[in-house]
Amino acid sequence: MSNSSSLSEFLLLAFADTQDLQLLHFSLFLRIYLAALLGNSLIITAVACDHRLHTPMYFFLLNLSLLDLGSISTTVPKSMANSLWDTRAISYSGCVAQMFLFLFLLGGEYCLLTVMAYERYVAMCTPLHYSTLMDSRACVKMAAAAWASGFLHALLHTANTFSIPLCQGNTVDQFFCEIPQILKLSCSDAYFREIWLLMVSACLFFGCFVCIVLSYVQIFTAVLRIPSEQGQHKAFSMCLPHLTMVSLCVSTGMFAYLKPPSLSSPALDLVVAVLYSVLPPTLNPLIYRMRNKELKDALRKLIQRILDQQQ
Repeated sequence: MSNSSSLSEFLLLAFADTQDLQLLHFSLFLRIYLAALLGNSLIITAVACDHRLHTPMYFFLLNLSLLDLGSISTTVPKSMANSLWDTRAISYSGCVAQMFLFLFLLGGEYCLLTVMAYERYVAMCTPLHYSTLMDSRACVKMAAAAWASGFLHALLHTANTFSIPLCQGNTVDQFFCEIPQILKLSCSDAYFREIWLLMVSACLFFGCFVCIVLSYVQIFTAVLRIPSEQGQHKAFSMCLPHLTMVSLCVSTGMFAYLKPPSLSSPALDLVVAVLYSVLPPTLNPLIYRMRNKELKDALRKLIQRILDQQQ
């Protein structure tokens, strides 16, 4: 029995118990991480360097890529290092920092997806007011609000979680420091304090989800009024990447935190955590590149410029 004041480290869940499987996990996560790193970095560079992409939609996409890049960098490198060095340990301060950064970036991403849904609503439903409602100052304020919301969400949860006495050892049944797994180490009388905070966060995220749904109801209604089939297809193609990202993030996140306790098991929790923490940051660049001609052209020019400089 120990409490949080005497803990110096936590033991994370290992993906495998043999060296060969650990190396396999390392190589797989390395490839995924490099793909996410390359894809998101290319989007950030393309949007920053191509003046044609200096629009509200691509400004928010740049912020989304930054959040994705940060979130996957918070969890995956530590897991790879543990597999490579055959250890499970993470320091107490490292666990606190990892939880804070992951919640900060994940919360900011959900808020930013809500902002991006509003931007699509304004573009599709009130195009004459788009330049007024989506000027540079308004975009910066909305992006800053998304980052600030994620920061506040992470600060409240991290401070509250690690102020609870931990009485059930230091073994975390997850490959990174996750709130539900840390709570399993807490004293039973302190558990419910965090549950109330989780319920408040669930209400906030549900509010974001409702805003996104209402925005897309209005968008689809406006698109269906377009007389030409070509115009409808173009309008839908502009919204499809964002809608795909929302569906991916919401579905994996809801299953991770709202699945029945009867379905919970270390193996399933591990798979679900990989889905909601690793999959969206990796697939985001691919989704936007496949469905957006302007971004594909900008990325093609950027890659060609890099290749020309190397020759």
